[in-house]
Amino acid sequence: MIEVKGLTKKFIDKNGTTVEAVADLDLTVQDNEFVTVLGPSGCGKTTLLRCIAGLTRWDQGEILIDGNPVRGPGLDRAMVFQSFALLPWATVLRNITFGLELRGADRETREDKAMELIGAVGLADFEHNLPGTLSGGMQQRVGLARALAVEPSVLLMDEPFGALDEQTRRLLQEELLRIWEARRITVVFITHSIEEAVILGDRVVVMTPRPGRIDDITNVPLGRPRANPAEYAAATRTVAELTATLWERLKQHQPDSRAGGTRS
Repeated sequence: MIEVKGLTKKFIDKNGTTVEAVADLDLTVQDNEFVTVLGPSGCGKTTLLRCIAGLTRWDQGEILIDGNPVRGPGLDRAMVFQSFALLPWATVLRNITFGLELRGADRETREDKAMELIGAVGLADFEHNLPGTLSGGMQQRVGLARALAVEPSVLLMDEPFGALDEQTRRLLQEELLRIWEARRITVVFITHSIEEAVILGDRVVVMTPRPGRIDDITNVPLGRPRANPAEYAAATRTVAELTATLWERLKQHQPDSRAGGTRS
């Protein structure tokens, strides 16, 4: 279980001004839950995720994973970024085994695990390719396999499909759901797509504008498994209704709405 209690994080911007990214934020994510996070740009979504990952230190509050305080990165967590962050000089196989190598796994173990995941994410026969020879969607598959290779109990995903075309995004949503159904790890998934948040998540968290706080948490009343999110998006009234409701919630936090609908 992830417990975020009273999280506050401040930055100093390029002008020397103190900026409060998140303030007094509380959030609990249950074991094996898939939670998606929405919010206006700059509301602190990525800051929240990086704090949970232990990549960013915060000013106040605490974060606990299964009751243990987060002090930095840990073997229990893995993160998938929007930018693929692959080693450009390393093959697909080498990129996926990299984290296992750092953890001291022997070559046979790490390559067996990597080959299993290469098949799971639909990259069979591409294990010897360099990242530069792959499409964006294929590179993100490598990033997902690399994160899963270390068998984390918590997977943190920062808009992993945001830069992809719609068809590739749909395919990767299906792959992610299929893998999650098989492994049932805890996922915190940040997205700007309301529809994506609904078709993937057990709950959708909406954050306020900066400084980010939790504005609303909505349960998604869709069953599991959801093997085909495209079908849910096209045919399920619940998805359409919930997407519309969440948009109305988010629209309240847009600058134009808060200013009365006029542009300056």
